[in-house]
Amino acid sequence: MSSGTFSSPLFVRRAAHIVQEIASPADAIDFLNEWPEDRRDRIYEAALRACFDAYNGRKPASAARKAVFRFAKQVATLEDATSAMQWLAACMSGNGKAQV
Repeated sequence: MSSGTFSSPLFVRRAAHIVQEIASPADAIDFLNEWPEDRRDRIYEAALRACFDAYNGRKPASAARKAVFRFAKQVATLEDATSAMQWLAACMSGNGKAQV
């Protein structure tokens, strides 16, 4: 594992049927930057700051992962890794062609 990745990814629900994998501070920054401004609070700010610190090498990636985990749990977007991995595997098992 490099210092720029999480020990294990987090999965967050972006919409009803969209799950996003967050595997690094850079992924988390992208996710957090797209969060609606009117829903940002102190836990959001702490998570974003931890991600930037990890991205810039001032904190370990584990600190960013922990902060994003807390934020995602608070706003109820955190997805169970097992179910998210099963969903991803099912999506990737197809050959990309429409079934008739």
